[in-house]
Amino acid sequence: MLELRIAGRNFAQPVLGEVFAHIASGDRICLLGPSGIGKTTLLNAIAGLDKTVPEDAVVGRDRVRVGYLFQEHRLLPWRSLRQNLAIVGATDDEICRLLASVGLEGYADHLPDQLSLGMARRAALARCLAVKPDLLLLDEPFASLDPVRAKELKDLILALLEQFPGMAMICVTHDVVDATEMANRLWYLDGQPASLQWDGPVEKEIKLDTLLQKLRAGDITA
Repeated sequence: MLELRIAGRNFAQPVLGEVFAHIASGDRICLLGPSGIGKTTLLNAIAGLDKTVPEDAVVGRDRVRVGYLFQEHRLLPWRSLRQNLAIVGATDDEICRLLASVGLEGYADHLPDQLSLGMARRAALARCLAVKPDLLLLDEPFASLDPVRAKELKDLILALLEQFPGMAMICVTHDVVDATEMANRLWYLDGQPASLQWDGPVEKEIKLDTLLQKLRAGDITA
């Protein structure tokens, strides 16, 4: 599906170093690492939003539809949910189906500001699904949600991944529980500039909390 050949980039100081990896259909990747290390920067590079990263650094992106759930919902506040989904090409029938799939049946004519944070994030997820993505990028989707709402959204995402088994996912998180429940593959980003210190499968026999403790301590690398 995608091949990452990111050879490094600079802001005022280096952020991303060398990141080489493959993303295949059905991959469920959780991306972990220290705060501020560059996880969102990496997602933006994969999505093609960072124009300082050369296009040939993400091979195959022109053939892949990407849905991106940002930390902020980024719904247009002056447009209804119906209009927000129509902007990305969803038909009336698709809008009703998509909103129902995220538990927002009957909210099509609501404005984003009329929704709770959890509901707005679910609406943004529906907008992601409207583009029929091959790759779903999730940037800390459960941040700022209370435990009940976070579990509701996580269960929803898991159900959608089950419904669309060929869709790949990369989810930025700080929580090893998310990786245990959602991922079949773990990326760990660290270093200055940041690079993938770990890229491996999530297997039952691997104790992820122990693995992450070692990665954070710098005891092991990929």
